[in-house]
Amino acid sequence: MAMSCKDGNKHGIDNGKYVRYTPEQVEALERLYHECPKPSSIRRQQLIRECPILSNIEPKQIKVWFQNRRCREKQRKESSRLQAVNRKLTAMNKLLMEENDRLQKQVSQLVYENGYFRQHTQSTTLGAKDTNCEPVVTSGQHNLTSQHPPPRDASPAGLLSIAEETLTEFLSKATGTAVEWVQMPGMKPGPDSIGIVAISHGCPGVAARACGLVGLEPTRVAEILKDQPSWFRDCRAVDVLNVLPTANGGTIELLYMQLYAPTTLAPARDFWLLRYTSVLEDGSLVICERSLKNTQNGPTMPPVQHFVRAEMLPSGYLIRPCEGGGSIIHIVDHMDLEPWSVPEVLRPLYESSTVLAQKMTMAALRQLRQIAHEVSQSNVTGWGRRPAALRALGQRLTRGFNEALNGFNDEGWSVMGNDGMDDVTILVNSSPDKLMGLNISFANGFSSISNAVLCARASMLLQNVPPAILLRFLREHRSEWADNNIDAFSAAAVKVGPWSLPGSRVGSFANQVILPLAHTIEHEELLEVIKLEGVGHTPEDAMIPREMFLLQLCSGMDENAIGTCAELIFAPIDASFADDAPLLPSGFRIIPLDSGKETSSPNRTLDLASALEIGPTGNRAPNDTVNSGCTRSVMTIAFEFAFESHMQEHVASMARQYVRSIISSVQRVALALSPSHLSSHGGLRSPLGTPEAQTLARWICNSYRCYLGVELLKSGNEGGGELVLKTLWHHSDAIMCCSLKALPVFTFANQAGLDMLETTLVALQDITLEKIFDDHGKKTLCSEFPQIMQQGFSCLQGGICLSSMGRPVSYERAVAWKVLNEEENAHCVCFMFVNWSFV
Repeated sequence: MAMSCKDGNKHGIDNGKYVRYTPEQVEALERLYHECPKPSSIRRQQLIRECPILSNIEPKQIKVWFQNRRCREKQRKESSRLQAVNRKLTAMNKLLMEENDRLQKQVSQLVYENGYFRQHTQSTTLGAKDTNCEPVVTSGQHNLTSQHPPPRDASPAGLLSIAEETLTEFLSKATGTAVEWVQMPGMKPGPDSIGIVAISHGCPGVAARACGLVGLEPTRVAEILKDQPSWFRDCRAVDVLNVLPTANGGTIELLYMQLYAPTTLAPARDFWLLRYTSVLEDGSLVICERSLKNTQNGPTMPPVQHFVRAEMLPSGYLIRPCEGGGSIIHIVDHMDLEPWSVPEVLRPLYESSTVLAQKMTMAALRQLRQIAHEVSQSNVTGWGRRPAALRALGQRLTRGFNEALNGFNDEGWSVMGNDGMDDVTILVNSSPDKLMGLNISFANGFSSISNAVLCARASMLLQNVPPAILLRFLREHRSEWADNNIDAFSAAAVKVGPWSLPGSRVGSFANQVILPLAHTIEHEELLEVIKLEGVGHTPEDAMIPREMFLLQLCSGMDENAIGTCAELIFAPIDASFADDAPLLPSGFRIIPLDSGKETSSPNRTLDLASALEIGPTGNRAPNDTVNSGCTRSVMTIAFEFAFESHMQEHVASMARQYVRSIISSVQRVALALSPSHLSSHGGLRSPLGTPEAQTLARWICNSYRCYLGVELLKSGNEGGGELVLKTLWHHSDAIMCCSLKALPVFTFANQAGLDMLETTLVALQDITLEKIFDDHGKKTLCSEFPQIMQQGFSCLQGGICLSSMGRPVSYERAVAWKVLNEEENAHCVCFMFVNWSFV
């Protein structure tokens, strides 16, 4: 930074306000800046001593130079960010204008069809009707394919004819009006949204369409989208059986694709496809696909055992380069999934365009956005892992779970006989490929001696319980359904040395700590490490800490996402946590079967009124409202165990009993979370309409004003109990109440308090007050508690506390006060943590 000196001193001494730095001095300062952008006073003096060229410059001027340099760097980054946002908004504006043009064409066509239909109806009324002819136009449905396509053969010319027809039909869906598209419910508009997502209305099969902007070049986008198993979690394999170049520089590929079945109650799907890749005249890259059928006289693929042959109607990707970098992409997925082949209760899953949009169309956009985000960020994330390695781990978890769930014969799975009941299916796999990842040698010479893998799987229908709430409970309260002995036995496949067999007593893993590992941009998928800690039971090892680790993938916890399934998949891992660590995934998959949107809150409680202890009978009133309509879902459970072959019968019996106990636990939890159960215990009321909750909110505010002399809420207590509760619920600071018992437990928390504790109102009452404080915090609390009870309040200094997941939380200060009821008696103690954040 060169600035004129007031006296023109050639040595650069600042006798006035400004200094002119020589190029050599600027070069030296720039070099030092890259080493340390914000040096301390001591460091600046050291720099002057180490660099003779800076000896004639005062330390104060060095400080000013670094301040200005940091300011310019910040302005440069902000300018780059704004330019990127501007480019994105320009591209999105172009996309929206094109979408508006397409919608106008669709409106014009619908108006024309409506006029024709009305004219045809009037003609029918006048008697000019031929009873043997069918209507030419039907509302909301268009004839996308010819009923009698011209005959073709398997020659290159015949395949090119099919490919060109596929391209035309795909473009008519992607940018034209061949399908009537309606906006997918629940999508958030705006520049930061995933894109414009629509589902079909009135066309054969199920179809979804999306368009959006991604920060990757078209060729890279095409490469990612063609690798469907990497982003489409239901895709088992895509085999390219033949590749034919075309005269226009494109390629025609013959593909065989297999999809996993999402549940044990339905068979898997497969497709026999033609994929055509070409470049349009405007430079856009097109990848389109369709199923090859016998009616086209093209190449055929015989049926495959255990698979139902589904049909892909013209679908694909239109990828256009965007000015300034990146790509604008249009995605169309259109399938006939043969719903006749599944039980009646599962057919909504195969007849829903919303489900297809969530599982396939939006998954493609999310993968592209995730990779683009990773490219623009640091190459190394948490735990020293690269993003691609973490994505691969999540993919391995899902793929292993799907393999166990489907149990294909070509992967070595075979079904064992049952024990007289068919509720749990047992499969065994002794193939070398399955065991290759498990029989590994460890550093100390021990190795796994398991020579087979057993899977116990089952499915169950759940009524009227939101999948997201149930999954969250299973994730946060593992001890409610998991068995310590089984966890220990499952870990034997990746542990060094001998381990306990089922039936022997092991330490109780009572303490569960969730360690975040990675998450996707929209947090719809979380990858985390679960650390289970505990102590032994016998006197000899009572104080020896025991621990085990689980790699866990969690998705579908957003209750507002429509048509998406909730998954909790985990596998025991060794403490070394290598990228190629052997994985035996187990877990849960909950698939909603109703297309209606759930309006339940993640913070519904079973026992808020009893926690408030209002009245002598402890009337119970839940905290949140759930949609009164019936919510159905199917849960599929699969657990894998590595074992020695001579232990097969013993392990199979153990696995059956374990899965049955889990089913019982899930049914108990689902019943507790069911609105019908809640209604039988006092009815279902809105959280802001619950008199008990409004009463407690009024007591909290009145007691705060009584003891501290100021209002807790800006609006005071005006506006009635409902407004007070609503304002308290949305207060920015974490406010929570605990009972006045020998072991205080939390009975209420506002939204910020639930976020800080990383829990829900369902699970809040399982958390004790001492659990959230470390040793120093417990000592402080013990010394301050008598003051709270005598004086009525106490102000605590800032410190560190713990969430229910074991994550440290820092807070600037805390206030504790006694909450008095109408009779001036102490009801509970309230805490307010100010300016809290996760460390």
